[in-house]
Amino acid sequence: MTRLFGSTHYTEQDLVDEGFRSLGRNVRIARTCSIIGAENITIGDNVRIDGYCTIVAAGKGYINLGSYIHIGGYCALLAAEGIVMEDLTTISWGIKIFTRSDDFSGNHMTNPTVPSKYTGIKGGTVTLKRHSLVGANSIILPEVTVGEGVAVGALSMVNKSLDDWGIYAGTPTKRIKDRSRNLLNLEKVFLEDLEQK
Repeated sequence: MTRLFGSTHYTEQDLVDEGFRSLGRNVRIARTCSIIGAENITIGDNVRIDGYCTIVAAGKGYINLGSYIHIGGYCALLAAEGIVMEDLTTISWGIKIFTRSDDFSGNHMTNPTVPSKYTGIKGGTVTLKRHSLVGANSIILPEVTVGEGVAVGALSMVNKSLDDWGIYAGTPTKRIKDRSRNLLNLEKVFLEDLEQK
């Protein structure tokens, strides 16, 4: 049995000292996460990042996290071309988001140890719009927008942008049915409750 003694999350001062580009209130990041390029990461309010995540925004990469976001454990956010997660988005455990990919056709060499003139890397920003949710162990490939209100089923591969308010699943993903927009009513009530506190 593994036991973690002491605080399992970074303190507010730890996070400030890390040098994030911007850091909101009530941010909880597990101490077991690996974060590279904190200076290129913006985090809003009420964000939780669970254990053993790898978050890379080095060089020209960037990550912009809105507010009320949850990133489940064992996720990898590889943001060389940028990742944007708007407010009220969730990625479940084991999600992998890639913003760059090698060309596997055999026309180029692959892997980061080979000089770029021999590789055919393609990439683009990945954006998750408000109220989107990605199920466990799914993969999102470069240059994809997960539309507002979209739910992606577990074990899916997202290789193209997904239209708003749909439920998608599969490898590659296919739209199964529409998703209820009642979330917008719940959001309104939620925000009104917050204002009264």
